[in-house]
Amino acid sequence: MLRIIDARTGEPTDAARARRSLVRVHARASGSDTTGLRVLLVADVLVRALEIGGTPVWATLSGPADQAELLASAATLGIRPFEDHHDTAPGPGDARTIHVVGPDRDAAVGAAAGDVHVQVAPVESGSGSVDPTVLRLALLAHRRDAPLRLDAAVLEDADDTLTRWRAAVAGWATRPSRPVPDDVRQRLRAAWEDDLDVPGVLRVLRWVETSDVPEGARFETYAYADRLLGLELTREIGAAL
Repeated sequence: MLRIIDARTGEPTDAARARRSLVRVHARASGSDTTGLRVLLVADVLVRALEIGGTPVWATLSGPADQAELLASAATLGIRPFEDHHDTAPGPGDARTIHVVGPDRDAAVGAAAGDVHVQVAPVESGSGSVDPTVLRLALLAHRRDAPLRLDAAVLEDADDTLTRWRAAVAGWATRPSRPVPDDVRQRLRAAWEDDLDVPGVLRVLRWVETSDVPEGARFETYAYADRLLGLELTREIGAAL
């Protein structure tokens, strides 16, 4: 089961109160900048992790007063829509709420006893346009609680990795299919169920990339992990045909 370290207490807590019980993921972004976008991205990946585990999720958003720019940027990054949050809207009594908040939001505001808080560190970004999936990978590749500077080296590394992985996945897709090895699946799940350790998931994929895992199984592994990552790793399949 997914466990999240509560930013207020530093203690790990089960994301859901009980197996298959509803979890409300409440993203609380205060601006339309890259930091606000990082808040939504962390919430999006959290929703994906819960859904992969079979947990029903209700995703809500409290954004800036004019959040159209933030929502448009989120859509380009493949972040799925969130419902507008209303403080007066009642939720199921057994639902746990996980608040995903930026560095300038008071995690205690609007919180109830038993809620869990995920704090997202700020992002310093440069000017210029960036491919959305490259930006998504650059944000995911670093711990969410560590400040991040999106300089040219960080973006170039994300671009190189994404290009290499998509080409590799397209090649592996032509090989006989093999299931994801049990130990690899366990390593992936262990990473993202341990406080949503997405950099740990990426480390497993880097190991699989050059391992002796059969190529057909490598394809299935990357496709499986992409359910969490949302990087369109299978996008180049058939492109050269």
